[in-house]
Amino acid sequence: MANKLKIGIIGSGGIAQGCHMKGYQSIPELCEMVAVCDVNPEIAKTAADKFGITKVYTDYKEMFANEEIDAVSVATPNKYHMQPTVDALTAGKHVICEKPLGINAEECRAMCRAAKDSGKILQVGLQSRFSGPARFMKEYVDAGKMGHVYFARAQALRRRGVPAWGVFIDKEKQGGGPLIDIGVHILDLTLFLMGYPKPVSASGKTWDTLGKNPELFNYWGSYDREKFTVEDFAVGMIKFEDGSVVSLESSFMANLDGDPFQTQLFGTKAGATVKPYGGDDAIQIYTEEDQQLFNLKPANVPHVESAHTAEIEAFVKAILEEKTSPVPGENGLILNAIFDALYKSSETGKEELVDVTF
Repeated sequence: MANKLKIGIIGSGGIAQGCHMKGYQSIPELCEMVAVCDVNPEIAKTAADKFGITKVYTDYKEMFANEEIDAVSVATPNKYHMQPTVDALTAGKHVICEKPLGINAEECRAMCRAAKDSGKILQVGLQSRFSGPARFMKEYVDAGKMGHVYFARAQALRRRGVPAWGVFIDKEKQGGGPLIDIGVHILDLTLFLMGYPKPVSASGKTWDTLGKNPELFNYWGSYDREKFTVEDFAVGMIKFEDGSVVSLESSFMANLDGDPFQTQLFGTKAGATVKPYGGDDAIQIYTEEDQQLFNLKPANVPHVESAHTAEIEAFVKAILEEKTSPVPGENGLILNAIFDALYKSSETGKEELVDVTF
């Protein structure tokens, strides 16, 4: 493989242009984007012109056949993550696929199997763990400062934040609402900090009342309430093999103050509140020494200009340095399997098993 990776982009909308393509553009010494593909040729051409890419395709298989490509970004709507990812891996390409890895665990299993069979990297686009606060907290937890983290409360809540563009309100194309769109980020960060324990069961509840109400204000513009087929609020409790428990809350629309995006960790030695994009109050640590209680605020949290750029750089460097995936496909499978169980639990009213086998 050449020292400089050749990159193909599958799906060239907002997440591709605003995150993936900017990330590759920031490290020209390591990679170059050689082709972009989108079912909408106008969007593909716009992206190509913006980033100086000469080759434009509407069929990624044609792109694979005509271009020498080492790795691809899959930045399509959720429903169209699996097949391009499996095909790319089978064709010998490394893949970073936007979150969630699939719209359900069954899709993720196929993707993980393809990655295992190909020996190529499959990375899930979960950038929160690349933020400065996440990096600091991961080192702190891994150093044993927290003891055993036996409980966590993960929150990705918006007061009035339904995305009024794309397919975010369409369950058939998206797979779900805030749980699978933003809950995936905070749950991944939480499990990452906890060492990704193996889930065994989950119980949850979802609601769609506010999201379907045409009388309610939405910060991000109007949308067709009659086409709103996802949940607007989800809560869940997840149990893990090591005895730990995570409480998860996620909303597009909720009557609350602000838009909290944070995880609270409860360990045997210390507790912490972590806001991956929280500014000066990004991390608060609660501990005890000599029967004195301390609230600590670290002063040396790493500065990360863009977590999105950092995840792309980690992807490229993992390929070039022949390392393992920075965010393994198996992590994406765990997240989707948990969501499957939570959605099922909301329907059955029972605690459901979480299957992470593939």
